[in-house]
Amino acid sequence: MANFVVAMEAAWLVRDVENSDDAIGVAVSEAGKRLNEADLEYVEVQPGLTSCPACGEPLDAAFLAADTALVGLELEMTIFNAESDEHASRIAKSEVGGALRDVPLKVIEVIEEAEDDEE
Repeated sequence: MANFVVAMEAAWLVRDVENSDDAIGVAVSEAGKRLNEADLEYVEVQPGLTSCPACGEPLDAAFLAADTALVGLELEMTIFNAESDEHASRIAKSEVGGALRDVPLKVIEVIEEAEDDEE
């Protein structure tokens, strides 16, 4: 069994905001609050990034129209004692998905942590 770091992307809808910075702040705050209420305070929540289609520079993943924003969030957690990266992905999606009902989630990266040599 191994430990894995699982990174997921979430699509968060924020209403009644005037700019993307406010939308990102509200999305991170609301997601963190829901995760903490479900005793998942160990899940890291960060604003997601996307690439500019013209120049390739990273941009905040927030789209604003009619005072409503779709914000991309990156959620990251460590899964201990999983059988494989697929198993770790399923565990992470199950845990986070239970706390963030009706929020689309997609696993974007799974990294196996290096084992420490025990003496």
